[in-house]
Amino acid sequence: MIGEPARDDLARSAEWIDTPEGLADVIRALRSEPRYALDTEFHRERTYFPKLALVQLAWPGRLVLVDPLAVDLAPFAEVLEGPAVAVLHAADQDLEILQLACGRTPARLFDTQVAAGFLGFSSASLVSLVERLIGARILKGDRLTDWIRRPLTDSQRLYAASDVLHLLQLHDLLIEKLEGCGRLSWAEDECQRLLERARSGQDPETAWWRIKDSRSLRGPARGIAQELAAWRERRAAELDRPSRMVLSDMALLGIANRRPSGEQDLKDIRGLDARQLKGAALAGVLEAVRTGAALGKDQVRVPPVDDFDRQLRPAVTLVSAWVGQLALDLRIDPALLATRADLQAFLRSDPGGRLAAGWRRELVGEPIRRLVEGDAALAFRPGRGDLVLEARSREEIVVQAAVPDFATPETPGGEPEVVTPA
Repeated sequence: MIGEPARDDLARSAEWIDTPEGLADVIRALRSEPRYALDTEFHRERTYFPKLALVQLAWPGRLVLVDPLAVDLAPFAEVLEGPAVAVLHAADQDLEILQLACGRTPARLFDTQVAAGFLGFSSASLVSLVERLIGARILKGDRLTDWIRRPLTDSQRLYAASDVLHLLQLHDLLIEKLEGCGRLSWAEDECQRLLERARSGQDPETAWWRIKDSRSLRGPARGIAQELAAWRERRAAELDRPSRMVLSDMALLGIANRRPSGEQDLKDIRGLDARQLKGAALAGVLEAVRTGAALGKDQVRVPPVDDFDRQLRPAVTLVSAWVGQLALDLRIDPALLATRADLQAFLRSDPGGRLAAGWRRELVGEPIRRLVEGDAALAFRPGRGDLVLEARSREEIVVQAAVPDFATPETPGGEPEVVTPA
């Protein structure tokens, strides 16, 4: 626990910035800094767009809390697009908020959570990283605290300040450790990918992929779900309300399956609040149904996993086991090596996949290629039980078994066949 002297020092060091002049002073100071720590506090429970409530910044000698409710943050874009490195922890949502508030994301980013993943910390919290690498203990915040209400309490300010207090020291330690094992460029590459994802934004036509049970939809229902989910995203953004408050997932799936042609057809759909669909909203839903039902199969954006050859699914499971073993051996977060989607993209020969280029191609992609082409095999390491990838002897162990004489979705036709695993 932070002692009272440290708590007092931290509270005194945090400057409150709530005027254009104060923000201009911060911007002038940061022009000459090579890096700065940044964090945000926000709410988004009742809105489509996150409501920014506080921006915390730290650099040597200063720590400031900027009140975005009192001062326009647009001028801060100068800092974001400058040469300084922005150091954040778990930056995904912060990047989205900065794009909305300033029209920019940082030109250069170092995400301490991502970097720690390359040292074996899987999705590590800031609290755990600071304790483990620095030996300090920082305040744990109350997730239900109201950051919009003014004035903020001393404890809120203290917690907010603690989120950036150690980031630059953490940056130094992580860079030292990453350079020591030759992984700094890996972390920098992944941080750049994080920036690219934040800048590209969400595609409304793929919003239906995020709906639970959407993969159970078939035929025209998929096209309807695509158009209806895209309409819901646009409507939610227009009203600045959460998507679920515009139309629930349950109602969306029900509409996609039933293909209503008029208001009467919507009455008995589970999860649908008739009060949500009046006037323009009702017209929008029915138009989305008509448009979606008319889409050709090649016009429906299906998740990549749905296009994946069923015959290759066991191969993905096998390769996933090896990736997990490699992650253990290298002490790296397995999601940073390859996700299941990455493996599927590689087995589909997708040139845009993460395993098709860079360090992942050499470390993960090439061994998988050898495995798929039969030049390598997986085996248990004697006496230890873990997996090892080794050159293949090409002497097959043949296991035969009769197959039932009826067709299944995975096995077309009805003739018995012999299964001969390689």
